[in-house]
Amino acid sequence: MPHTSTHAARPATTGATATVEPAAYWYPEGHQASAVDVLQLLRRYRAAETEMRARTRSSMQMNETDMVALRHLLRAQQRGEVVRQRDLSHMLDISSASVTALVDRLERSGHVARQPHPTDRRATVVVATAESDREVRETMAELHRRMIAVVDGMSGEQLGAVAHFLSGMVDAVQHASVERAPASAAA
Repeated sequence: MPHTSTHAARPATTGATATVEPAAYWYPEGHQASAVDVLQLLRRYRAAETEMRARTRSSMQMNETDMVALRHLLRAQQRGEVVRQRDLSHMLDISSASVTALVDRLERSGHVARQPHPTDRRATVVVATAESDREVRETMAELHRRMIAVVDGMSGEQLGAVAHFLSGMVDAVQHASVERAPASAAA
């Protein structure tokens, strides 16, 4: 019986082309990445990003919904938009009671503040604090620098290929059916 390795080949980059590091001695040197290798890399990237987001939430002492709300508030402020609690409720698809608890929690932690609406005296808006903005920027700055360096190191042709690939993957995932085939009545 031939010996098989339990270790999958690990894609690596050498220069401008992706190659696969041999998992066993019988793989040829410089083997080009296969479709499976690329999809495995995509899974590894998603796992690494998920882990990074968990570390960020932990360091900021927030849950996922808190982080999504804070990102939304920071982006809205950058665009000069005001956000009411009901806007957060719609965006997050949570009840008004849940969004009140979320804003209360973020206000207690110093990440957001409630302020009077600029044109409607009856309403209040939710804004991310300057400290929150600073904390997010400091937490993410080094990661963003490293990611931009990777992109800046690519040729126009490579960027086009990556953009085409990622666009296709987004389309494939967005149109994936989550319905399951009905179980057979006859066993």
